[in-house]
Amino acid sequence: MKYRIILFLILGVDAFVLFLQTSELSISYDEATLLYGEFSFLQLVVKASLSIFGTNDFALRVPMITLHISSAILLYIVSKKYIQREENRLWLILVFVLLPGVISSALLVDGAGLVIFGLLLFVYIYENYSKKYHYMWLALLTLLDGGFMYLFFSLTVFALYTKQKYFFLFNIVLFSISMYLYGINTEGLPKGHFLDSIGMNAAIFTPIIFIYLSYVLYKRYLTNQIDIVWFISSLTLIVSLVLSFRQRIHIENFAPYLILALPLGAQTFYSSYRVRLKMFRTKYKLIFIISLVFLFINSFVVICNKELYLLLDNPKTHFAYKMHIAKELATQLRKRKIYCVNSKGEMQKRLKFYAISECENNILIENSIKNIENSNVTISYKNVPIYNAYVTKINTQ
Repeated sequence: MKYRIILFLILGVDAFVLFLQTSELSISYDEATLLYGEFSFLQLVVKASLSIFGTNDFALRVPMITLHISSAILLYIVSKKYIQREENRLWLILVFVLLPGVISSALLVDGAGLVIFGLLLFVYIYENYSKKYHYMWLALLTLLDGGFMYLFFSLTVFALYTKQKYFFLFNIVLFSISMYLYGINTEGLPKGHFLDSIGMNAAIFTPIIFIYLSYVLYKRYLTNQIDIVWFISSLTLIVSLVLSFRQRIHIENFAPYLILALPLGAQTFYSSYRVRLKMFRTKYKLIFIISLVFLFINSFVVICNKELYLLLDNPKTHFAYKMHIAKELATQLRKRKIYCVNSKGEMQKRLKFYAISECENNILIENSIKNIENSNVTISYKNVPIYNAYVTKINTQ
C-alpha cells in the first residue's frame, strides 16, 4: 500500500509541475499546423479538449499530460515482469518522469506522447490478453499515428524469429498500410546526420542513460536474452541510426521506442548490483546517483528554461524559442486593440490560436533583436528582449 501512495505522490507532483508549465509556453508553429492542418487522431483529441475547456494553453496540453501520466502507470505495471520489487519499480518511474524527452513529450502536442502510450499499452495487452486483442490494438494503432510504423516493422521481425506465421503476415500488412498512409520522408540530397541523431538521443535520455540503454540492448543480444520488448526497442534504434546516415530523422518517431527499454535497463542494473558483494557495489551506487543528479539538473533546465535567456547572446538559439513569444505578442496586440494582422510567416498561424486573425489592415514585421529603435512591440523574458516587431496600420481607403 505504501508503495502505491509513493507512486501517486510522484505522479501527483509530476502532473502539478506540468500543469504549471502550460502557462509558460505558447503554441508552436508545428502544433498550430497540427491543430489547423490535415485531419489526424491527435488533432481530434486536442480539439475535443479545446471544446471542453476552451481555447487556451491548458486545454491544448491536457491531452498530452493525461497520456503521460497514463504511460507512467502502464510502465509501472509492465515493468513488474522485469523488476519484482516495488521499490525498485518506483525508482524506474522516477527516472521516467525526469527524462528530458519524456517531459517534452508530456507538454508538446506531437506524436511522441501518443506513441509512448500506445507502445506501453501494446506490451501490457501482449503480456496479459489473448492474441485477439493483440490484433485489435495493432490494427487501431495503424489509424492513430504514423509513428507506429516502426512497431509493425519490429513485430514483423519478431514474428519471423519466433515463427509466428499469421502474426508475421498481419504485421507485414499493417506496415504496408502505414507506409501507404504516412510514407517515409526521403526528400533532399543524401546527407549524413548520424552524429546529430546520437546527440539528440543523448539530449532526450541524458548521455549516461542513452549509452547504458544501448549497452544493455547489445549485451542482451550477445547473451540471447531477447524478447518482444528487446525487438521493438533495438530494431527501431538501428533503423533510426541507419536512416540518419542519409537524412535528418524525426526523432519524435523513434525515441519513444528506446523508452520501452527502460525496464530492461533496470533489470540488468539491479541484477548486476545484487550479484556483487556489498564492498563491490559502490560504483553501481555512484553511477545511479550521478545519473539521478544529471536527470534532476536536466529536468530543472527544461522546466525553468526561460532563465537561459540571461546567458544567451542570440535568443533564437534557445532550445524552446519556438514555444515562446506568441501568447505575449497576442496580448500586446490586443492591448493596442489590434485583433488581426498580416505577419507573412509562421507567427500568423500561431497568433490564430490566441484570437488574432489574418487581415491586410495591419502589417506585423519582425525586426532584429538589436533593432529596438524601429520596433513598437518588444517581448522580454527576465528583462531580456527576445523578440522585436513593428506593427503598422495600412490605409485601405
